[in-house]
Amino acid sequence: MKKIVNKIIFSVLVAALVFAALPATGVFAQEENPPKAELPTEKIEQVWARQLANYEKLGKGFTETDAQIAKFQARIDKAAANGKDVTALQAALNAFASALKSGKPTYDSMGGIVSSHQGFDASGKITDATQAKATVQEFRTKMQELQSTMNGTGKALREALQAFRDANKPVTERDS
Repeated sequence: MKKIVNKIIFSVLVAALVFAALPATGVFAQEENPPKAELPTEKIEQVWARQLANYEKLGKGFTETDAQIAKFQARIDKAAANGKDVTALQAALNAFASALKSGKPTYDSMGGIVSSHQGFDASGKITDATQAKATVQEFRTKMQELQSTMNGTGKALREALQAFRDANKPVTERDS
């Protein structure tokens, strides 16, 4: 009786392994270039709305840049006057300021895309799907160009600032 039970258990395990190795569905041949799915108009409108929000957010950064850089530079100068090592922070700020200056023309050209908003009406609804897709793609290309111009300098500046803060934490009574 024990041999029969062992043979049944062994058979069930082998069958389970065989079925686990086989795919659950059949394999279908795929064309070399499968057709791309068309985006629904609602999705294009959502993308455009997100792009406009990003453009406005960038605009705040570009319009207040000179004042922010001057304020940041004053803080760096004050830290240097207090004997702190600010070389990495200064280098990161210089790179960021230079990248902003280089990226300003690209940002300005994005303004032309936004103001003409071809394929969209003033409220962001699609009037011509083909033009709307082209507008969204053109804006995306400009955004990638701007990102390439900035080359991560904003992130590098934040990291340099965090490293400076970590290196120059004030000593509290508990720390000493």
